Amino acid sequence: MKIILKEDIIGLGYKNEVVDVKPGYGRNYLIPQGKGVIASPSALKVLAENLRQQAHKIEVQKAAAQKRADELEGVVVEVAAKVGATGQLYGSVNTAIVAQELAKKGIVVDRKIITMRDIKTVGEYEALVHFYKDVEVKVPVKVYAEGKEEAAPVEAEAAPAEDAAPVEEAPIDIEDEDIPSAE
Repeated sequence: MKIILKEDIIGLGYKNEVVDVKPGYGRNYLIPQGKGVIASPSALKVLAENLRQQAHKIEVQKAAAQKRADELEGVVVEVAAKVGATGQLYGSVNTAIVAQELAKKGIVVDRKIITMRDIKTVGEYEALVHFYKDVEVKVPVKVYAEGKEEAAPVEAEAAPAEDAAPVEEAPIDIEDEDIPSAE
């Protein structure tokens, strides 16, 4: 069954695209939800006319999507997660967590336009961000154990500087009578 999509559906197609779906999916979900219409000859003519009239608007949208995609070039998402002894995560890293990490870097991306499988082990993965029909960006996602990577910078800050003068500690005189006995 041929359907003209009225909105973007990740995994199926984009708005104003003609897709082939199973009849039950089209009749029972896409059409009643208003996400698509049957691709009849008259509907295809209307679609062609609308696309012709909106060509300039589509180019502007595509340019804006490309600009947003350029912001993600070179960005690496690093996620610290609690890990068991076998390297298995407690829980998983999903699109919502990737969207939160991108927001921390100042890049606001809706989690619904990110596709990836849930990550359940430590390692390096890729998330695909769909901005527009032909504008997609692969974002590397690195998952590491929570305690391992964060401990190194803290230790570096705690080390005394070579330039600093050594601090001499005054001896503390402790008499036996000041210490309470454990008897």
